[in-house]
Amino acid sequence: MSFWISDKEVNDIAQGELQRQKETLNMIPSENFCSKNVLAACGSVFNNKYAEGYPGRRYYQGNKFVDEVERLAIERAKKLFGAEHVNVQPNSGSPANMAVYMAVLEKGDKILGMDLSHGGHLTHGSPVNFSGKDYEFISYGVEKENGLVDMEKVREIAMRERPKMIVCGATAYPRAIDFKAFADIAKEIGAYCLADISHVAGLVASGIHPSPFPHFDFVTTTTHKTLRGPRSAIIMCKDEFASTVDKAVFPGLQGGPHEHTIAGKAVAFGEALKPSFEEYSRQIVKNCAVLAETLKKRDINLVSGGTDNHLILIDLAKTTSVNRGGMGHSVAVALEKAGIIVNANSVPFDESPLFRPSGIRLGVPILTTMGMKENEMVVVGNWIADVINHMSNESVRDKIRKEVKELCKRFCFY
Repeated sequence: MSFWISDKEVNDIAQGELQRQKETLNMIPSENFCSKNVLAACGSVFNNKYAEGYPGRRYYQGNKFVDEVERLAIERAKKLFGAEHVNVQPNSGSPANMAVYMAVLEKGDKILGMDLSHGGHLTHGSPVNFSGKDYEFISYGVEKENGLVDMEKVREIAMRERPKMIVCGATAYPRAIDFKAFADIAKEIGAYCLADISHVAGLVASGIHPSPFPHFDFVTTTTHKTLRGPRSAIIMCKDEFASTVDKAVFPGLQGGPHEHTIAGKAVAFGEALKPSFEEYSRQIVKNCAVLAETLKKRDINLVSGGTDNHLILIDLAKTTSVNRGGMGHSVAVALEKAGIIVNANSVPFDESPLFRPSGIRLGVPILTTMGMKENEMVVVGNWIADVINHMSNESVRDKIRKEVKELCKRFCFY
């Protein structure tokens, strides 16, 4: 398979991005490298077909093969997660969550979700997002002493506020989520429950992370990140909500689905059903644990003290060599100059503003996809610590950048 594009200007840009991906350690936990087969499906002739509606119920003709590939994606997702009903048409995670809200809630209804500054997602009630504008969100968070969610406190909030829906899942929470406990609380107060497993979907599918099935009414996930598919999303739900969810997606939110991306999802789900994917998921957790321990040995402060999944959240305000807030962006830039790509991120109880956060978020899905294991995590962890502990030393960054390139040559994925 070639990555060549005949339009020179676009090709030059694409080749530059390919080179960047090959020569740097891409450690943003919401990213992954999908297989060439997934990329091929996403760039296939399915891109040319408009297919409003659902398999067997389209508003256009000529849908024999898009119906086949969409049904295949649905059946593979059901098998992978143990879901009763799957809608594979959402274009990304945010509209997937929006569709679930639309399916069973009225605007202004009360929802309990995780605070964005404590690790939740924009669509879990941020006031600048549609979720916070259209619905009355109340939030739960983590404990200041340990960075963990206290389920008894979540229950207290739910019992007091009586939300119509409880949303759980996170975008920057490094610990395992007790899905059953959330579902039990929702059942106790008669609320719907939605699990957004976008970050840990691959680990859930492999049985490495606790699963929200069969406890939850609705489960949404993006299909990249730990699932290693195309940039898109799906909605899974109990059969009783199938019709309302499907109507919320189409015609409620979207018109013609992106069948080329759905084909990519089918490929990715097929790959995730193979035994090798479980091995990959187990290696993610092993790698992240070793990386966390390496950072801790170098006096880098980790929110919650470690990780149970694919990501780590560093609190720079509590890291001795930095010892002040608002340094997330500066550290992320310094690491990029050293060939290590992470993202600045808020930490719980951050006293700095959102646009100048005190943390950085990093993960190991791509490094694990490249074939790296525990020994490489020790090396990478020490590089990260060296950059953080010697922020003003350009020669340290230059030296690490060269070493990063050499490491990437040994683990070239594309």
